[in-house]
Amino acid sequence: MLINCVVYQEGRKIADIDPDDISDYLERPGCFVWVAFRDATADELAKVRSEFQLHELAVEDASSGHQRPKIEEYGDTVFAVIQTVELLPGGEIQVGEVDVFVGSNFIVSVRNRSEHALVEVRERAEREPHLLRTGSGFVLYALMDAIVDRYFPVIESLENELDDIEGRIFTPGQGRLNVERLYALKRRITTVKHAVTPLLESVGHLTRGRVPKVCEGSRDYFRDVVDHLARINAALDSVRDTIGTAIQVNLSMVTIEEAETSKRLAAWAGIFALATVFAGVWGMNFEVMPELKWAWGYPAALLTMVVSCAVLYRRFRKTGWL
Repeated sequence: MLINCVVYQEGRKIADIDPDDISDYLERPGCFVWVAFRDATADELAKVRSEFQLHELAVEDASSGHQRPKIEEYGDTVFAVIQTVELLPGGEIQVGEVDVFVGSNFIVSVRNRSEHALVEVRERAEREPHLLRTGSGFVLYALMDAIVDRYFPVIESLENELDDIEGRIFTPGQGRLNVERLYALKRRITTVKHAVTPLLESVGHLTRGRVPKVCEGSRDYFRDVVDHLARINAALDSVRDTIGTAIQVNLSMVTIEEAETSKRLAAWAGIFALATVFAGVWGMNFEVMPELKWAWGYPAALLTMVVSCAVLYRRFRKTGWL
């Protein structure tokens, strides 16, 4: 679906135009066209390819909509794939994609599987005509910056969830639930990292060495994106390391709880074993047993068992087994 098609000249908006009129503006000096799609159809992409002479492999990647973050050059055109990361109400993470074609006099963005619009990018660019005057490369930076900034709330939410789990690690009986939550959190961290790490490597190429001509004027701004991505990547590594430590601590707590339970069972087994010994001795059916003829033999036997078990129970309590 076409979101908008706008033409800019010398950093200022001229007009919203019909896609059929794009070719009328491409030859104007200091002018570029910004076309935005959401979940573009094959026919729309085919029309854009024909209008801007896009490479067929880049258009094919945009059509599939499931690409690894990357930045590639096809002649004078730059093709960028940026993944969006959105936190759903249930805590799951939805990964979308923004495919961007950048040329000297045009920029085409295709947003797929993402509910968050990028209207603020256009508003920001139009508020800064002195930067927009540098061309479509600045728009590419603005799109990247907006998408990367949306990673921060997701990271903060994941860190808060980890803090909550860590607070429950020492709660008895929560071992299994904690491990399940930690592994689910680790899976979400990995999902975000798959969006961040490749993009960090790709954007880094726009800040050093030979830079595509269309991006030369915005090299310094791409450094800002690299800085944000580096911070996010470091935060993800820190959270992932903490999750690993938390899992080990949690498993240790489970082992300690099981050991405590085993000690209690062993202590009670010892107490009942002592009573069983007395009962076994006095339960033997020998004729010559002095206690069998004693009037107070039964209560004395019970008292001996109770006292012996009580002494053993006190010793176990003193050693911390009960």
